[in-house]
Amino acid sequence: MRYGVVADIHGNLPAFEAVIDAMPAVDRWLCAGDVVGYNPWPAECVDRVRELDAATVMGNHDRAVASDTGFRFNSMAAAGVTYARDALDEDALAWLDRLPDRRTVADGEILIVHGHPENPDRYTYPDEFEPGMLEDNARVTITGHTHVQGVREFDEGVVMNPGSVGQPRDGDPEAAFAVLDIDEGDDGGGTAAIDVETHRVAYDIDRVVDAVEEAGLPEKIGTRLRSGR
Repeated sequence: MRYGVVADIHGNLPAFEAVIDAMPAVDRWLCAGDVVGYNPWPAECVDRVRELDAATVMGNHDRAVASDTGFRFNSMAAAGVTYARDALDEDALAWLDRLPDRRTVADGEILIVHGHPENPDRYTYPDEFEPGMLEDNARVTITGHTHVQGVREFDEGVVMNPGSVGQPRDGDPEAAFAVLDIDEGDDGGGTAAIDVETHRVAYDIDRVVDAVEEAGLPEKIGTRLRSGR
């Protein structure tokens, strides 16, 4: 099975559309949370994730928007939550509210969380990935939250972050995503082979900068995208 993996879309429709166009043929989409927040297309991004039928978990911005609460938010993040809360209809808000903190797919082979299996709000950077994150007999754990793309392989399996679609923070302004391939056969050791490809794709950042200004959101939400910070 081949999976398209995304995280931290954050209401950035131009970036998400670029990722959708660049994604090779996959059997299923997986999303490690934060569909909304920051950027001015929360409704459109929720619609696209739902159209893709992506297996999705709740990010901290998703939770804040659905429950009308904050999460140690700075002014930019708080503004994005308020904007999304006003922009989404009741159906979209209910969909966000129903998202789980964690979910498994592929008969438990893949665990999806937003931050860390023990705490959905814990920032876990790639250099902190460790085998203990492969809980519930999962052979792949997918995380997001840090907006930093990375993959680490262990004897027990793979821990990965596809990077952020809509707000990269690893110094690369291009939208990030990954392709996860779990072979239905095995690798000779009695377990399915796992392959992860990380990708980046350019998109029209100026369109986002202009839309952020038109929406009355903090200017830096858009301009920071140019540096991937």
